[in-house]
Amino acid sequence: MNDDVTETILSVFEASLEAQLRAVRRLRQPQPASDGPPRRKGLSQVDMAFDILKKARSPLHVSQILERIQTHFGVTVDRESLVSSLTKKVARGDRFLRPEKNTFSLRPEAR
Repeated sequence: MNDDVTETILSVFEASLEAQLRAVRRLRQPQPASDGPPRRKGLSQVDMAFDILKKARSPLHVSQILERIQTHFGVTVDRESLVSSLTKKVARGDRFLRPEKNTFSLRPEAR
């Protein structure tokens, strides 16, 4: 086999083994206890926003929704991503309304 090919293959194996070793070492380290509120697993950004709006029982500006998601779920959500997702749901008639710019509420049947 060509020396360059052999060297390339060995370099790939070496990099792979180093990555595996780092992963094993990370798994051996004790996991830090979470200081924030427990995060409910499996909820999407839209589901978290739905939960926040359901509890609020009134329209909320996206800034308020983001603050409450951070407080309640301990998750930082990207503003543009959330607005985009909620806007798509509004356009489809799925659970959400948009009474004002960057303000969202729940459809009456979704409450």
